[in-house]
Amino acid sequence: MASAQEMEPRSYSAVPIGTNFVVAGYARSTGDVTLDPSLPITDLQARINAYSLGYSHSFDVAGHVASVAVLQPYANAYLTGNVAGVPGQAWRSGLGDVRFRIAASLVGGPALTPQEFAQRSPTTTLGASLSVVAPTGQYQPARIINVGSNRWAFKPELGLSQPVGNWFVEGAAGVWVFTDNSDFFGGKRRSQAPLAVFQWHGGYTWRPGLWIAADFTYLTGGRTSVNGVQNQDLQASTRYGVTLSVPLAAQWSAKLAWSSGLSTRVGGDFQTVSVALQYRWFDR
Repeated sequence: MASAQEMEPRSYSAVPIGTNFVVAGYARSTGDVTLDPSLPITDLQARINAYSLGYSHSFDVAGHVASVAVLQPYANAYLTGNVAGVPGQAWRSGLGDVRFRIAASLVGGPALTPQEFAQRSPTTTLGASLSVVAPTGQYQPARIINVGSNRWAFKPELGLSQPVGNWFVEGAAGVWVFTDNSDFFGGKRRSQAPLAVFQWHGGYTWRPGLWIAADFTYLTGGRTSVNGVQNQDLQASTRYGVTLSVPLAAQWSAKLAWSSGLSTRVGGDFQTVSVALQYRWFDR
């Protein structure tokens, strides 16, 4: 649920080859969770703290810049609600599913050294990526709510970044595809239909590392089935937010972000505040 709602501006902007990033992040999400109306769970609310540590590296592929990244999250969540009219609560804490991403520029992202990159004029960049979520997180089939998902997920995506002077406009379209969870609650098999995700960003750059962006995302699909019986949980949600990047020192920067739900049919209607600290260095 959280991964589908993410908004990440500048994810398709150009970088020089040999760039390494280490990122430590924290996000807090609070809000309501709307479920299949046939389920006996109502008034479900969640408070989620997510911590993450990630690494990425850029390199040259046939004259275009490409990158690989890995992210390990840890999360804890406190949930309250009514089960068949009886108030209840749950606490979950543990490692989440590890995430991988490989991306490459298709147009406008030539493989440049840091020295060459500093002299370039920004141009339109079209890129493609594949995100993979592996079932490595904490999961117990006796619980209906878990930190891990016990399944694989894949998201192919296309993204476009267009500079306009100091301004920039970006868009991305992708779709999450899921394998089945063969050990769902009660020994059942849970399936999920593809979930389409669209992102739009627009912002302004004062100087390298110092920029602000307005963010908007829309997701639809993702209906689930248990043992072949469809649930009434087709998703259709929109979110908006703002992201600020601030350089702290020669190789350090911080990123602050806030987002909130505009409309939610099924799923989490969260308000999220996040902060990330990033360290960068070059191979040469």
